[in-house]
Amino acid sequence: MTTPDPLSAISAKDQAEVLAKALPYIRKFHGKTMVIKYGGNAMTDPALQAAFAADVVLLKLVGINPVVVHGGGPQIESLLKRLGKKGEFVHGMRVTDAETMEVVEWVLAGEVQQDIVGLINQAGGKAVGLTGRDGGLIHARKLRLTDPVDKVTEHDVGQVGDIVGIDPAVVKALQVQ
Repeated sequence: MTTPDPLSAISAKDQAEVLAKALPYIRKFHGKTMVIKYGGNAMTDPALQAAFAADVVLLKLVGINPVVVHGGGPQIESLLKRLGKKGEFVHGMRVTDAETMEVVEWVLAGEVQQDIVGLINQAGGKAVGLTGRDGGLIHARKLRLTDPVDKVTEHDVGQVGDIVGIDPAVVKALQVQ
């Protein structure tokens, strides 16, 4: 079965107009790294997933280096529930003990990330997945969560941190110019 060309529904004049409007941005961001947050409905609707993946591939084709960061809260909650573990939150932050961290890592790096990599590769890209641990990409310190009402009280949310630095070396090593 052949997939219809989505551009065939757009007139040549409209295509040229879109390209003319896009060229200044393509020039401005050519060779730059663009970080894209992927989450919400775009992660659950197959049409939006495909459109997202195609857009990521397009960015690379015009010389922009896309880096996708993603969420996965609903998927984490779903697996925790299946395991009989209730997610606990303190002032909107997930309390992450060692067992919960295993679930978080499995869902984000194993399930969600691999789905995203597969979508981008299926759309013609050459995606790979990384975690914050890979190559020392993300450096964090333990989050100290002060109670918003009682400023003296500090809540321990477990293995949750504040990012203090990013070492982009591993990402740059993967970017083909």
